[in-house]
Amino acid sequence: MNDHATAVDAPAALDTPVGLDTPDALDALDRRIINTLQRELPLTRRPYADAAAALGIDEATLIARVRALLARGVLTRFGPLFQIEHAGGQFVLCACHAPADRLDAVVAAINAFPEVAHHYARTHHLNLWFVLAVSDAADVPGVLARMAASAGVEILPFPKEREFFVNLYLPV
Repeated sequence: MNDHATAVDAPAALDTPVGLDTPDALDALDRRIINTLQRELPLTRRPYADAAAALGIDEATLIARVRALLARGVLTRFGPLFQIEHAGGQFVLCACHAPADRLDAVVAAINAFPEVAHHYARTHHLNLWFVLAVSDAADVPGVLARMAASAGVEILPFPKEREFFVNLYLPV
């Protein structure tokens, strides 16, 4: 066996989406996995094997369960959070007003840029919010100018002025 986690396909029975409002949406093991991995993934040579051992399961089961949770939409992302500024990059929260009759076109134009991490629709005048992620902070003005021209809207950047550590934990 090698020293790295291997890919494991989720069991076919877990491929069917299950709504979070149904009693069988998450079993006890899924809940333990989510609660445990929100707090910590061991920084070891075999992080999935070590996390699985702490949960009393094998590595393949843990990987399969996480993949199934992602495939079912229970988890939307599984990965590290890092300080992009330490590597010279920048995250910028941005907002714009997308007229209702052009909302889909504006969203498509903005999402066509690989620098867009994710977006949210809101009911405020500034009804489309998104996070811009660039590897070089100097790229922000140019990317936003190209994006605004492509989408046909004014984009307002809200760069981070101060960081707050919230230690978000959502037990399930």
